[in-house]
Amino acid sequence: MSESTLAFSLRFISGKYQGGEFPLQPDREIVIGRSSELDVVLVEDMVSRKHARIQTTDGQIVIQDLGSTNGTFVNGEKVKKMALKEGDRILIGTSIIKLVTGDEGAALSPEAARQKLEQTGNRRAAAPTNKTMTGAIEEIPLPDLMQLLSTSRKSGVLTVRSDHGVGKLFKRKGALYHANIDESTTVPARKAIFRMLTWTQGTFELEAPDETPVAEELQESTEGLLMEGMRQLDEMTRIQPDLPAPGAQLALATPLEPLLRELTPPQLDTLQSIINLSQLQQILDKRARSDYETAQAILDLIQKNYIVVR
Repeated sequence: MSESTLAFSLRFISGKYQGGEFPLQPDREIVIGRSSELDVVLVEDMVSRKHARIQTTDGQIVIQDLGSTNGTFVNGEKVKKMALKEGDRILIGTSIIKLVTGDEGAALSPEAARQKLEQTGNRRAAAPTNKTMTGAIEEIPLPDLMQLLSTSRKSGVLTVRSDHGVGKLFKRKGALYHANIDESTTVPARKAIFRMLTWTQGTFELEAPDETPVAEELQESTEGLLMEGMRQLDEMTRIQPDLPAPGAQLALATPLEPLLRELTPPQLDTLQSIINLSQLQQILDKRARSDYETAQAILDLIQKNYIVVR
């Protein structure tokens, strides 16, 4: 099937219609907004009466913001008008919508498609919650979600639940100012963010803002944190095969032949942590530096024969 004849749908991965899909018909437009006569109705404060239009013409799908108050975002970027491609993620209010291909529902009339979507919304409305946005990070990776929330200047606590723990990201008008994992005060906020960026499975919930004072607020921009976090993730992936297992015991080499004065201050600090704690995961948790920086220092100490793995 050529790209021009593919059937496209809007899949709601967060918001009122989460789990629902709305098929796009060739040579037809749909309008999304708060007004009840529209194709897709999103009744919430951040959505304008007529918010955005999506039009399919000659195999091209174009989204256009209709002068909305809070804007229309595609892949984290505020847009006026642009062509969409498969996999693009649209943020309107608290709804994240993904453009997907597939023939499910393609034969539905616009009225039937709207009715089916409303049934999805009604089922969700029957289970009241104080969470303004929910979804799965398999559908929208955490870096993309953080970028969307930053660009749209949303406030609240983004809670991410995974097999690795429960992480919380605290945002104020889009700015990420604090983070923790399992409510721990041991792992610094910056390190917690970088760890959470490695999570690829789990669920997320955007809850109301929590104005409880924190010991120290992050000053870096969300974009800067994401760039550095993704860089460190790439580096960590590169050295991972050479690292000991998380439960491995590390010890000072005896006799210690290389000279301590040849170590850098971060390597010396890491060596001290190894003497005090010995287990790799405990050392990663205890060190204020990021997991990658600590892991690289440990790898250097192993390769230079300062420590051994038991």
